[in-house]
Amino acid sequence: MVAAQPSRPSGSVSEGAGRGTPPARGAGQSSRSGPVRSEAARQAILIAAVELLIERGYDSLTIEGIAARAGVGKQTIYRWWKSKSAILAECLLEGLVFPGKLSVPDTGDVRADLATWLTAIGELIEGEHGEGLVRSLIAAATDNADVGRRLRDSISGSGALSARLHAGRGTTPLLGDDAPVDEIADALIGAVLLRAISRAGLDRAAVDRLLIALLGAPESAPDPGRGA
Repeated sequence: MVAAQPSRPSGSVSEGAGRGTPPARGAGQSSRSGPVRSEAARQAILIAAVELLIERGYDSLTIEGIAARAGVGKQTIYRWWKSKSAILAECLLEGLVFPGKLSVPDTGDVRADLATWLTAIGELIEGEHGEGLVRSLIAAATDNADVGRRLRDSISGSGALSARLHAGRGTTPLLGDDAPVDEIADALIGAVLLRAISRAGLDRAAVDRLLIALLGAPESAPDPGRGA
């Protein structure tokens, strides 16, 4: 599983996009204060940023490169964002980096659901561009705390991971009624990001070990620490 290449609007966008008569409210107008954005130019810039992040990594990502790929002028970008990391934060917010791939399932079996979710993340990281993409986003987070928050939300489904753990309380050994589910969610996300940084991978064996550490061994499985 790899990060999907975003769909690019047809045609290039001129440097003057966004100038002239403002669109009617609701017709591509940003809810942010400040200069009125051309929605076509905004989308072109965000998509260009994701494409270049996948192709070149965060260190080689530049405003000039994004502007050239999007077909806009550099000053058009600077009117709307202060830095390349701010652009990436908006890409994460809009789901352009991990489009619909990392949602947490809810089948009623919290252990199986977390295993499915972690396996999907592992496949993403091990894909053609996945490891470099995640590592680049972690690098971007060192420049912009908002990128870090958006990255966490993208991986955890904007709170879906904690909600799934809340719903699973009392169903597995270490997930009792008073289990610190938010901290368990943080530990899961931290493990994912640490493995991405260290290139350790996240195969099914690693997933099982992680879930045993955080949730306890499945009740049906024998305790490996006890003799016959």
